Amino acid sequence: MRKLFFVFTGLLAAGIMLSAQENAQYNQYGVKVDIDPLEAEAQDGILVLRSKAGSGYKIWFDNRVQTDGAVFFGQPEWSDGISNGLSVRRARFAVKAQIDKNWYGEVDLDMANGEFELKDAIIRYTGLEHWQFQVGNFKENFSLQRNNSSRYLQFIERPMVCSALAPSRSLGVNANYHNKGLFLNLGIHGQVIAGAEERGYVEESSKGQKAPDEGLSYTFKAVWQPGWDKDNWGLHVGGAISYRNPKTSDETFGKARYSTRNSTSINRKKYIDTGEFAFDHALLYTGELAGYWGGLRAEAVYMANTTFLPNAAGSKQFGGWYVQAGYLLFGGQQRYDSAGAKFTRVRRGQKWGDVELCGRIEFVDLNADKALAANDQKIMGGSSMAYALGLNYYINDHVKVQLNWQYNDNDRFASGKGNKFHCGVDAAGKPVKDPYLTKGKAGVDYHMVAMRFEIDF
Repeated sequence: MRKLFFVFTGLLAAGIMLSAQENAQYNQYGVKVDIDPLEAEAQDGILVLRSKAGSGYKIWFDNRVQTDGAVFFGQPEWSDGISNGLSVRRARFAVKAQIDKNWYGEVDLDMANGEFELKDAIIRYTGLEHWQFQVGNFKENFSLQRNNSSRYLQFIERPMVCSALAPSRSLGVNANYHNKGLFLNLGIHGQVIAGAEERGYVEESSKGQKAPDEGLSYTFKAVWQPGWDKDNWGLHVGGAISYRNPKTSDETFGKARYSTRNSTSINRKKYIDTGEFAFDHALLYTGELAGYWGGLRAEAVYMANTTFLPNAAGSKQFGGWYVQAGYLLFGGQQRYDSAGAKFTRVRRGQKWGDVELCGRIEFVDLNADKALAANDQKIMGGSSMAYALGLNYYINDHVKVQLNWQYNDNDRFASGKGNKFHCGVDAAGKPVKDPYLTKGKAGVDYHMVAMRFEIDF
């Protein structure tokens, strides 16, 4: 009888264990996993899945579509044609996750116009009070306009000096400190890995006999934020400096090239373009003054670049500035993210939305040498002044319509890489591409009217 009892209890225990194993859940790699039930919610229209048990885990999508159109008119009769057009400026798909209170991850891709590009690939740790550490592919914390999300730009495109000189995303590590209105950031960045083209340059460089290091940049930024704890006003007083070495992700290693379009992505002509030239290293620096008060937001920025030539052969100077402001006409509130040292989504003043009126003056100068006479050694990438007005209609927190008018005033040296475009006429009235041959008023000046429809979800 005792044997029978032991057999029965043994079989019962085995049955309980088998039942538990059947109810246990495993991941695709055969590892038993803990289950944390999630609940779905919409946070201001963004789908978020978060832990019911309060573990801190949540995951959400962060997507964006921007469709642009532009028309151009008023250019000189002798100039090259400028085509009107439409474009999907951004088609972003991002997945973001807070794994627990200390760890965050993000992958952000852009598929605009059928071209794939990696934007953000981030691993972030926030377990130390006031500090944030991250590694991956992300924006260098240098320029206020660069670091502002494209969701919250007052104009359809960033100023020309930012496009020409300010660094964007690259692979690196970053440490950020923020406490009571003091923002400090230090980043060490390597290659650009936006797409297959940049990666191809890196791989080809590594196959060469010399096989140089991929190249690093060191970027430091500091911002003082009076009013950081206020809701209706605040200031941003900042500066940044970046020491930059040649990178193998550039088309030609050891060569610099600075260029920009006239604050538009529809007209693909880069009138402002230095072309490639050999360099040893570059020093980039900027000063920023910005602020908001109720519905008013304004910023003024100066940015410059000193590029040092090989063999201590001197340096070249490039730079520019912009001043811009916007005002919400129907009681809305401008908002600033002090922890990120950048502007964020506005608060609309009415149930039906709000309208923002904006203005901007900007200047970029990529002429590094005096233009006394033609000389192949001179770097004359051109300069440009632009004047813009903008009207932004915030329909709700996720849908925005933007309308921009802009006048571009390019100088005679704004003729593209290698004098690619006509930039004036000679003494006989014949169109020429060599700026040194032009007589009288030169440079391609024109008007632009552009429109954007945007949705964030």
